[in-house]
Amino acid sequence: MKTFLRWVSAFLTPIPLAGLAGLPRYLIQWRRLKSLKPSDFSVRDSYPCLADWVQSTPFDPHYFYQSAWLARQIAHAKPGRHTDVGSDVRMIGVLSAFVDVSFVDFRPLQTRLDGLQCIAGNLTALEFASGSLESLSCLHVIEHVGLGRYGDPLDIDGSVRALSELQRVLAPGGRLYISVPIGRERVCFNAHRVFSPRTILDALPELSLLKMSAVDDHGEYLDACDIDSCNGFEYGCGMFVFARS
Repeated sequence: MKTFLRWVSAFLTPIPLAGLAGLPRYLIQWRRLKSLKPSDFSVRDSYPCLADWVQSTPFDPHYFYQSAWLARQIAHAKPGRHTDVGSDVRMIGVLSAFVDVSFVDFRPLQTRLDGLQCIAGNLTALEFASGSLESLSCLHVIEHVGLGRYGDPLDIDGSVRALSELQRVLAPGGRLYISVPIGRERVCFNAHRVFSPRTILDALPELSLLKMSAVDDHGEYLDACDIDSCNGFEYGCGMFVFARS
């Protein structure tokens, strides 16, 4: 059964049926290597990876650049402790190597790692005192809140409530790092929302924007940009550094 599932998966991911193009190459290479050492090759243990023969390594520009962006921000700011709500767990594991991290998620991460504390929590009702967190991030999460995708309660104003909570718990002098899809404002139910950059600013009236970075529709990273220059995006990624004075 496991062999069958591996073969089915090879034709369905990452792009359905894309593996068909790689099948002849796989069979030719299988026969060539098997002829050299037959004992090492059995159909039972076969694990076809048919869509990886590409000229350059594929990556998701939003997640790649936002992870690099946040790591640089935290390394520069050197907070005593950092709190993250719901971001990519691979990035969180790396951050915990050089700063103690509290990671809050609606679906708590079940792991043990030095420097990492995992907590169950709801972004619209964070169990932190007002003004208590000096360093806080929430990357590519706010757009999902209230759409039910991850088992969270339906809430048409979920993203607004999430932003309000992040603002509430940020300490004086603290830094808030967030990223969201930006461009033509809309709801893509039940995957995510896309925001105008100014919508994010308007939702955080108590905070000051220190810097905005972005990934544009072509996957290019813009280290510093003006919020109005991104209004023409269809599906970019806006990365914002806010501060409470």
